[in-house]
Amino acid sequence: MKPWMKQTPAAAQSYMEANRLDEVECMIADLPGIARGKAVPATKWERMQKFHLPNSIFFQTITGGWGEAAGDEGFTEPDMVLYPDLSTATAAPWADDGTLQVIHDAFDQKGKPIPYAPRNVLKRVVELYAKEGWTPVVAPEMEFFLVARNVDPAKPIEPMMGRSGRPAAARQAYSMSAVDDYGPVIDDIYEFAEIQGFEIDGITQEGGAGQLEINLRHGDPVKLADEVFFFKRLLREAALKHDCFATFMAKPIEGEPGSAMHVHHSILDSEGDNLFTGPNGGETDAFFQFIGGLQTHLPSVVALMAPYVNSYRRYVRDHAAPINLEWGRDNRTTGLRVPISDPASRRIENRLAGMDCNPYLCIAASLAAGYLGLKQELWADKSYRGDAYDGEPDLPQGLGAALDLFDGNTDMQEVLGPEFTRVYSIVKRAEYEEFLQVISPWEREHLLLNV
Repeated sequence: MKPWMKQTPAAAQSYMEANRLDEVECMIADLPGIARGKAVPATKWERMQKFHLPNSIFFQTITGGWGEAAGDEGFTEPDMVLYPDLSTATAAPWADDGTLQVIHDAFDQKGKPIPYAPRNVLKRVVELYAKEGWTPVVAPEMEFFLVARNVDPAKPIEPMMGRSGRPAAARQAYSMSAVDDYGPVIDDIYEFAEIQGFEIDGITQEGGAGQLEINLRHGDPVKLADEVFFFKRLLREAALKHDCFATFMAKPIEGEPGSAMHVHHSILDSEGDNLFTGPNGGETDAFFQFIGGLQTHLPSVVALMAPYVNSYRRYVRDHAAPINLEWGRDNRTTGLRVPISDPASRRIENRLAGMDCNPYLCIAASLAAGYLGLKQELWADKSYRGDAYDGEPDLPQGLGAALDLFDGNTDMQEVLGPEFTRVYSIVKRAEYEEFLQVISPWEREHLLLNV
């Protein structure tokens, strides 16, 4: 085994032992979370210590447009230097030839981390915890839809056809027979995940037609964000193999629930004990302050957790998504939920984010809000009892309003990084302006002849 291979995870080593390595995909997540990079022949990659991409990939909107975010130096597209993190190496098991995927970290030409690279933003927040002697632990839950192929944007998205010959059923949460209906796709999801070394904690049918949820084992925030980043590609490839699409739109089908990326949080102290649990098993000040930070600061980072105009269609009363930031114990109507657990596993679930988020930025924002709660000694409101949908909405109702809150929170900007928040706001506002130039079917139907 070559020396560099010994630095890769065991699953990657096993894959390379069983397959002749032909290609290495050198990748990095941009602001939307799309994999950008280069595919390099393996023999060439082994001689490389780094590669280059222009920093403009972080100024690009989801449509391929550009935000004027280059700064005082102008839009000159200087190269970034990207170094591989071999601990992320994983197979691309759907490829015909032996292919390895490797996430890279971005630096400028002076060796400083690129501040608006999403993985660097998350690392920045995790380092703030480390300076306090804290280790954050997260566990993401990924919801997504398996839908019929859709090649016409004017056509509504429809559920995939199940093995029964009927479209995937809706309103069948936790149904085993519903999961069986698209069993071949799930079989490939499990197979790809095993080859890539990812541990799935469970797959369940959710409430939407063809909607599934995958839970990942808890762990290091950067590692888990890497896994979500990889999983989105894995799920798309498994679906394509069976003539359907996997979509992570927050609200792909009218009248159906949206797809969330719930994030569970806990924090370990320097002794490895849960910071949210006291010596006698009770809830600590840190527990209530973390919730207080989420309640205070999450509204200003909704723009990271709900990054598109479609994202806000998910926040609908009585439709399996929060409308406010109440918190409650074992209460799925609240935006913040404390699940049933033993004291050592006490954790706080943020139910706000949509699955369309960039996992690095979502987890960074959620941890940043909790961090500010701890540092500013904010205190949680009284826990909510009953149906939180009876309460008043307190989330921004659209991307424009969310970006205004994002721009106004200077405390959050310092935690996430002023240069990142500057670039993100510019790019997302450019994207929003692109959307406003599109005339929707609703407008043509109801305004064309009636106004």
